[in-house]
Amino acid sequence: MRLLLPILVLLPLGALSLSPPSSRTAPPSGAKIVRVGTTTSGEFATLGAAVAALPSDSSSQTIFIYPGTYNEQVLIQRSGPVTLLGYTSNPGSYAANQVNLVASNAASSGLSDDETGTLRIHSNNVAIYNINIKNSFGVGSQAIALSNYGDKVGCYSCGLYGYQDTLLAEQDTQVYLQSYIEGATDFIFGQTAQAYFEGNTISMKANGYVTASGRDSNNSAICAYTRYVFNRNTIQLAPNPGSTSALYLGRPWRDYARVVFLNTYVTAPLNKALWSVWSSTAAQTDHVFFADYNTTGPGIPTISRASFATKLSASQAASYTLASTIGTTSWVDKSYLF
Repeated sequence: MRLLLPILVLLPLGALSLSPPSSRTAPPSGAKIVRVGTTTSGEFATLGAAVAALPSDSSSQTIFIYPGTYNEQVLIQRSGPVTLLGYTSNPGSYAANQVNLVASNAASSGLSDDETGTLRIHSNNVAIYNINIKNSFGVGSQAIALSNYGDKVGCYSCGLYGYQDTLLAEQDTQVYLQSYIEGATDFIFGQTAQAYFEGNTISMKANGYVTASGRDSNNSAICAYTRYVFNRNTIQLAPNPGSTSALYLGRPWRDYARVVFLNTYVTAPLNKALWSVWSSTAAQTDHVFFADYNTTGPGIPTISRASFATKLSASQAASYTLASTIGTTSWVDKSYLF
């Protein structure tokens, strides 16, 4: 969904001249092919089987996935780059996605957060296009859709669906562009990642927090650049939401949480404080950096920021760019910048 916001800053170079391809309905040469129920020699009936068949080397590999629902949990863990391409008639829109990866693992069964992930990325240089990644567990436990431990990982026009802890953006550099992210409790979280979000639709299913930053140190050697930066995203209610009396941009999972929202268009009824303490007994706000600029829309007619939050000026906001968030940007598919 592309929305024209009243004030725009940080226009990415090349964003006006690039656009995603008009369609992606056939595999590129050399790609491994995944197709539901296939018995064709050389094809794979599951994504996991295709990933397992990738060579254990540093070569670049591509997997093309035909439409359907794949009920499985997948781990990507190899040294070479991997590109996952979901079949679609409109690569620039998550709404046209036809590939669904679904599982329902939860921490309540004794798994770690990462182990609950429907798609787990433990590799660097991974690009994911037009795939809906879902954890269908629901209310009551941490249950991750995408668990991302990789460096230089990009999600482009994907759909991420969950309730609590939908996206674990844990470490290194990551981008999420023109995608859909749905959840309720702390549904974008992690500890040391440098993650940039642009042009996404963020949907809130019920009372809760979009982000829960776990940055736990100000040690420059550990996580000096750790931050989540959101630019030109829309925050809305998910279809058939639960109670919506307490919706927030985020809360601090750890004491040095760092999150920035820029040019956000809000239709969900956010609390006018925008940000929350961690809990009534542990605020964890003494060292946080929670900031926003140009937050507008019918969901937030008045703003009275929490005392520990920061309203950025235009010049301050301009310093939070794709490059300042993740460093080198050569690996990013800039045709998906909003």
